[in-house]
Amino acid sequence: MNQLVLAVLAPVLILAGILGFVVPPQRALTSGAPAYNVFHLIFGVLGGVIALTGNDPAIGAFLIGFGLIDLYQAVASKRDLFPKTWFRWRWADDVLHVVVGAALVVVGMIGIITN
Repeated sequence: MNQLVLAVLAPVLILAGILGFVVPPQRALTSGAPAYNVFHLIFGVLGGVIALTGNDPAIGAFLIGFGLIDLYQAVASKRDLFPKTWFRWRWADDVLHVVVGAALVVVGMIGIITN
């Protein structure tokens, strides 16, 4: 299951990174900050490579790690922590970070426990 989740997540991250550069900020629900877009592109490519390896522990670790990063970003946005000034999160980013972050941690942990 973890491999499937990462195989879907990786292209979504890449697409989010690309769209962040293309969609005008006033029409976007989420931040279009260049650093945030690059972040999505890097982690999308990294996640895609890890998904292709089929290495279950690495895939689970990526999902849990990225989920924790997402949860941190929600906290950082509300507490004015790094990298808020570079990523310029919006309310939709915060909601996505909490929902996706929690889901990734749970899915990653279930995948590791069941393997």
